[in-house]
Amino acid sequence: MAGNITEGTAKLQLDEETGEMVSKNELKKRLQKRAKKAATAARSRPDGDSNPEAAAVVKEKSKSKADESYLDPNSMFKQGFLAEVFKERPTEQVITRFPPEPNGYLHLGHAKAIAINFGFARYHGGKTILRFDDTNPDAEEGEYFVAIEEIVQWLGFTPHAVTYSSDNFQRLYDLAEKLIQLGKAYVCHCTETEIKVQRGGEGGSLPRYRCEHAEQDVETSLQKFRDMRDGKYEPQTAFLRMKQDIQSGNPQMWDLAAFRIPKEQRPHFRTGNQWRIYPTYDFTHCLCDSFEGITHSLCTTEFVLSRESYEWLNKSLAVYEPMQREYGRLNISGTIMSKRALKKLVELKLVRGWDDPRLYTLIAIRRRGIPPGGILSFVNELGVTTAQTIIQISRFEQSIRRYLETTVPRLLLVLDPVPVVIENIDDLEGQVLSIPLSPKNPEMGSYKLCLTKTVYIDRSDFREIDSEDYFRLAPGKAVGLLQAPYPIRATSFSKDDATGTVTEIRAIFDKEGKKPKAYIHWVPENSRKVEARVHSQLFKSPDPTAVEGGFLNDINPDSESIYPEALVDSGFEEVRRRAPWPKVEGESSGAGPESVRFQAMRVAYFAMDTDSTEDKIVLNRIIPLKEDPGKR
Repeated sequence: MAGNITEGTAKLQLDEETGEMVSKNELKKRLQKRAKKAATAARSRPDGDSNPEAAAVVKEKSKSKADESYLDPNSMFKQGFLAEVFKERPTEQVITRFPPEPNGYLHLGHAKAIAINFGFARYHGGKTILRFDDTNPDAEEGEYFVAIEEIVQWLGFTPHAVTYSSDNFQRLYDLAEKLIQLGKAYVCHCTETEIKVQRGGEGGSLPRYRCEHAEQDVETSLQKFRDMRDGKYEPQTAFLRMKQDIQSGNPQMWDLAAFRIPKEQRPHFRTGNQWRIYPTYDFTHCLCDSFEGITHSLCTTEFVLSRESYEWLNKSLAVYEPMQREYGRLNISGTIMSKRALKKLVELKLVRGWDDPRLYTLIAIRRRGIPPGGILSFVNELGVTTAQTIIQISRFEQSIRRYLETTVPRLLLVLDPVPVVIENIDDLEGQVLSIPLSPKNPEMGSYKLCLTKTVYIDRSDFREIDSEDYFRLAPGKAVGLLQAPYPIRATSFSKDDATGTVTEIRAIFDKEGKKPKAYIHWVPENSRKVEARVHSQLFKSPDPTAVEGGFLNDINPDSESIYPEALVDSGFEEVRRRAPWPKVEGESSGAGPESVRFQAMRVAYFAMDTDSTEDKIVLNRIIPLKEDPGKR
């Protein structure tokens, strides 16, 4: 009986913006109209945030997404900047590297670097090395090494090898001695203040000059360097400098430091107390690239000036020379990604931890439920240029929304439930409804839902007093229930005398009425109770660091809403059993609870949180169903 009843609605599709069930043609017209309106609005306002320090700001454009097809995942390697990079050095064996410093958790900007370095090598049939730049024991922790490697794997990339700059400490030291012997390095005892004056002073108004230590003979510098190694100098009293070109217009050639004595003599995570001196990034990076045979050293444009010193050092030591090229880094407005600032938020307990879903560290993005494929699709959409990109959070969310729309199943979830008793349900009680997991992808299958006399709707879908512009449930008014055989008409309701809140609604199936103007979501009795956490932006302004008093004065007090009595329908167990959603090769082996993803119809996209237990399921909102107007 239920099958015959629901047959009439099977050809209709849900308009997620209004909650109405409409024909396919009508839905297409509405989507096209909204897309045209969005494009017009986009042309009338700037989408990117201004940044006077940026090399360029990439303007964001709204596009019609009604029938959009996804970009070729290899498009950024086939054309544009990365294609030109390969043409410069069209080697048979491409070798790239991703060289993170293990002093914190990776953020969304690192996802672009990972996708570029691993993807470039993969596209050209090469290999990528994950190399930890572990030359600063003062800031490095074991947990960061583990977290970084896990995130790379989670994004779908397997390193050809995992290496460490510390593997090469002795080799780097030997090359430093060679540089001294070549007359191209010296031990300096200048203070920071003295070095600043040598480099032209504040604003660069003074003539630049090299300090007197540069004139000491090779044997003296060599002995002093060995004394540094042997612990005969206190921190910051001596360091090795490269003898470059102090008169160059490039600050990266002004006798950079090559080795230094750390302020704190903490044991190194891997080498312990073996070394008292450590090489700098400027000395280490290019040489480790050389040792590992890197063909294309791809980094962000903040290192564009470093290319000259990179090439100078390799040439000076007559070692193999990789090719460094720079692309624009990815920045997100409306949030912070500074490790120091993030640590402050964690210490002050303003967030749940480094993986709080409101942050943009990759472990937080993962916990929130955003799939790795969605992140890679977003990076591919942006493309790769030499321009620095400043992207609004809404642009990122829109990209993820498009990815999820066709890749995750749909369920019914009610955040703030209120019971509705259907008084004339009669023989329809207990009828089994077949609910598709995705109306757009029949291959996802379906699940069974039992119709009960008492159902639960969201409190926001009922009004005590009706109005002409309101299309949901009100006394004497009918509204459709998604996938149910008939609309319901409210006949009465009860309230709590103390609080004034509605405690129960009485209704009947409106079997003879007109087609309802709107449809609302619902769940049957005995649905699973869950805790739903709805997160919005942690900060109120586009640039929290520019707010008077600092970013802590920009915290949004309403960035998290918790619904402890939310109800999800029985399809949740099927979605959980079949996770991860979407099915991505390689993710299933390391999939966590966040891989249990679904669209709660008319509500938002949700994923299971790591706080979940067998007795208590906790859900995080991944993304709203449509852009929050407040984010524009």
